[in-house]
Amino acid sequence: MNDSSHPGAQSVAVFGGAVLDRKYQAQERLVAATSNPVVSSRSHGGVARNMAENLVRLGVPTAFYSIVGGDEAGAALVDRMAALGADVTGVVRAPERSTAEYVAVLDTDHELALGVADMAIFSAYDEKELDRAWPRMRKASWVLADCNFSSAVLAVLVERCSSDGVRLAFNTVSAPKALKLRGLEAGIDLLFTNRDEANALLGLDQKTDAAGAAHALRGAGFKAAVLTDGGNGYAIIEGGVAHWFQAMPASPVDITGAGDAFVSGTLCRLVAGDRLAQATCAGALLAARTTETLESVLPDLSPAFFDGAASRQTTE
Repeated sequence: MNDSSHPGAQSVAVFGGAVLDRKYQAQERLVAATSNPVVSSRSHGGVARNMAENLVRLGVPTAFYSIVGGDEAGAALVDRMAALGADVTGVVRAPERSTAEYVAVLDTDHELALGVADMAIFSAYDEKELDRAWPRMRKASWVLADCNFSSAVLAVLVERCSSDGVRLAFNTVSAPKALKLRGLEAGIDLLFTNRDEANALLGLDQKTDAAGAAHALRGAGFKAAVLTDGGNGYAIIEGGVAHWFQAMPASPVDITGAGDAFVSGTLCRLVAGDRLAQATCAGALLAARTTETLESVLPDLSPAFFDGAASRQTTE
């Protein structure tokens, strides 16, 4: 267990959604408007929560800032994060609300066929809650946020980080939620997004390819960005230049959580002092390994995970 109770110079404050995930894996081809046989599972999720768990397991002192309901699911989620070693004193409890819930229906190829989400509780996290959290949050070397909270809260977060010199990274989460970052580009040190999310954020046609989206990101005002395009690889946009990298080889069984793993692995190595290009190679490796498990966070993830990273990268 990590001692994350006193975030300091080499710590990460993770800010955003905590969700109860329900997953239904189809056993046969899905047919609309009728009953379909599935195998079900339940786990703790949410982009920010997944990123926080990855970081804690990798040995990075991590403080988690979120909101949960007054239900059993919320209590279990917070207890789980605390047991892993995260500082959860910044998690708000809303007794009158239900903890956020996401349901994923996966087809026989383990691809997402349908997703439904109840994220109403996130609207209850307002600027006052951020005001209360900020004195502790500002002590971290990085704030890593997702786009689940309101545009107003995210704007305040960007302003606080800029004013206090705290490095800020964002995971756009989805195309609709990416729109919340419009107008905030100059205050974000590092953006993590995928092709569809970048197209939405930049107002591009959704058919725009990854190269076109990367080109547009170069002029959008972000200090640095990482744009992923699934098995086609990813681009780093830094200093007005886009550098392309191949995807890490993998044998996927479930892609859930892979993007969160990519971000977490990258932040872990940035905290350790790696440059962005080197750090994203670590993130790509963790993402690849995460797709090779049915879990959203690699079950055996530990601080030793990257010890063998170089051998995998050079032999595959």
